[in-house]
Amino acid sequence: MANTGVIRQQAPPERVPLKTWIGVLASMLGAFMAVLDIQITNASLQDIQASLGATLEEGSWISTAYLVAEIVVIPLTGWLSRVFSLRRYLLVNTVLFIFFSICCAWSWNLNSMILFRALQGFSGGVLIPTAMTVVLTTLPQSKQSVGLAAFGFSAVFAPSIGPTLGGWLTENFGWEYNFYINVIPGALMLAGVWYGIKQEKPQINLLKQGDWWGIIAMAIGLGSLQVVLEEGSRKDWFSSALILRLSAIAAIFLAIFFFIELTRKQPFINLRLLFRRNFGLASIVNVSLGVGLYGSIYILPLYLAQIQKYNALQIGEVLIWAGIPQLFIIPLIPKLMQRIDVRLMVAVGVTLFSISAFMNSGMTNETGLDQLRWSQFVRAMGQPLIMVPLTSIATAGLSPKEAGSASGLFNMMRNMGGSIGIASLATLLTNREQFHSNRLGDEISLYNPETQQRIDQMTQYFISKGADLSTAQNQAIASISNIVRREAFVMAFNDCFYFIGIALLLSGLAVLFFKKVKPSGGAVAH
Repeated sequence: MANTGVIRQQAPPERVPLKTWIGVLASMLGAFMAVLDIQITNASLQDIQASLGATLEEGSWISTAYLVAEIVVIPLTGWLSRVFSLRRYLLVNTVLFIFFSICCAWSWNLNSMILFRALQGFSGGVLIPTAMTVVLTTLPQSKQSVGLAAFGFSAVFAPSIGPTLGGWLTENFGWEYNFYINVIPGALMLAGVWYGIKQEKPQINLLKQGDWWGIIAMAIGLGSLQVVLEEGSRKDWFSSALILRLSAIAAIFLAIFFFIELTRKQPFINLRLLFRRNFGLASIVNVSLGVGLYGSIYILPLYLAQIQKYNALQIGEVLIWAGIPQLFIIPLIPKLMQRIDVRLMVAVGVTLFSISAFMNSGMTNETGLDQLRWSQFVRAMGQPLIMVPLTSIATAGLSPKEAGSASGLFNMMRNMGGSIGIASLATLLTNREQFHSNRLGDEISLYNPETQQRIDQMTQYFISKGADLSTAQNQAIASISNIVRREAFVMAFNDCFYFIGIALLLSGLAVLFFKKVKPSGGAVAH
């Protein structure tokens, strides 16, 4: 996810000094922290809710607040980094991110936690796109693919280890350390940015020319849409008055936003880029990538916790198989881009990612780490082949002044794809579980001789454990009902992985229509 500010007209020398690399790596550390914080609380939400006296539904706003703030600030970051200067903007938001992380750990009730998580999202959302801005403004074009690969590492590895790290910290130290963990890396980032990134003159005068009505419409529209996507499934979608109202608000204000940005001479973000062939098609693939990336991280831990009864650390042992291999694959991507058509790399990546989803679509109630590690490994091979090459295709031929808009749009698309994917999967899981449960229930009738025989066997088992006949029969029927529900959920989880695989394959059709581009480091976002 990236959002570029100003790209220098004259490229820096090919030899990059150590000072510059320190600035680049420091900014990558910020992106890693911000992406990590999206997932790190997922494994400890129950502990946080219990500590703050919140219900499950109320506690969901702890994640929603962060995501809403992040999706709103990403499109703004390119413009604001020009207004205040990239270095100053990054330093201030790093300090704010550390401060609000500590505030989250010190939250005294649910309302304070939601407020601090939103403020953490506003500052953390800045760290992600500005990492790419640093790559594009400080590295020569020949080295930018290396920077993009480093950013790709932060974007895909952080979600993979987030639940594991969060679960480990919660079990050993307490949920507060999910937030305290940002302090030391944040301090290192501050030092690296202060030392390695050159201060440029702020352009405060841009505030007077600001596209304020467009910004307001975007913030209200995207914020409302994000809440609808995050809370819709939990509130039964349009059965909820809140979801209905927010959907109407999102539709109205996003329409106003599009109208303003498409008609204004100096919009804060250039939506016309979506009508360019490569950028528009790459955005479609990027949305699907968000569905696959965040959807997989959402649905697989849910299966492992609900069906296999895995704890956070055990879930992390499965997810890490999609993270660790990428440590070795991502450094090879820049060299591969010089030797292989980037369109082919994206096609292979999408195919491998979809295959990994289809490998998970045949799970049983016994599928665990030993069976899932191979699908995770295939996914780890596919994701890096999509991210950096896709960016190169999307941003090829764009002028420096279009970079900020391209970056904001591209990253917003992937984030929104993730939200759409999670919302769709949550609804699909509920609906398909009900469908399979009804279908299995029809087949397992109490009047079926095989069912009666199974009930008799289980009744005898419970009697042997000391239960009376009536209690044993009820326990036997309840056990069969639980088995039916379990199998219905397993089949529903399989359907969810089918959905992810098909979504990826369908988006892969867009690759067939990409125009050929020369691989370069001038990508705007991963």
